[in-house]
Amino acid sequence: MDNGKIIETVGLTKRYGPQTAVDHLSFQVEDGEIFGFLGPNGAGKSTTLLMLLGLSRPTEGSARVCGLDPIRKAREVKRLVGYLPENVGFYGDMDAVQSLEYVAGLSGISTANLGDKIERLLDLVGLKAEARKKVGAYSRGMRQRLGVAEVLIKDPKVLFLDEPTLGLDPDGALRLIELIHSLNRDHNITVVLSSHNLYQVQKISHRVGIMIKGKMVAEGSMEKLAQDKFGVGDKEYSLEEIYMKYFQEV
Repeated sequence: MDNGKIIETVGLTKRYGPQTAVDHLSFQVEDGEIFGFLGPNGAGKSTTLLMLLGLSRPTEGSARVCGLDPIRKAREVKRLVGYLPENVGFYGDMDAVQSLEYVAGLSGISTANLGDKIERLLDLVGLKAEARKKVGAYSRGMRQRLGVAEVLIKDPKVLFLDEPTLGLDPDGALRLIELIHSLNRDHNITVVLSSHNLYQVQKISHRVGIMIKGKMVAEGSMEKLAQDKFGVGDKEYSLEEIYMKYFQEV
């Protein structure tokens, strides 16, 4: 495996009976980049993330995350990877500090200086002022940011974010996207961002992959994908225009 690739799949495939959810998927994510993972519902994005996390065994093919096989080395991969699912679950009667202490305990994180670490994380995600507010009273945007703090508690090298801004109002979505960008820029965390919001993905991603019907139909920078579909020219194309061009041709 290339040392510059923090994620790499070769022929990764997942079948459920006669249905193929992920079809011989081969792609790479560079260490230190934000990779936008695009595709319609049912394209296989979430199934791919579950295989990369070691939570689902592939039917065929292989994957490496931080140089490790996520099935054979599932525990080691989980220590290095943070995962924020589409719907984050919390205990509503806990406050933010208690929630993070609980997650730290489940993750086997030392209690030494844990209070200071939690305070820094809540400040980072913009929840320091609401640290002792019950999570049940949080808005969806606040819960999503707390979810980010929870996955950061173990100092991951990689973040998998599955539709992190779904259901957020524009202000909440913008704050979360800016937070994701800062985690990559200031803390060198590699991010795989699965989202339907093409504008948000375009705003912060270094490269994107477009997945349709279980296949990765395109992978690369905005400039590369535009050139592949529209040729060289003076016009700059939006990610939505590029995405729809690929989608219509499949």
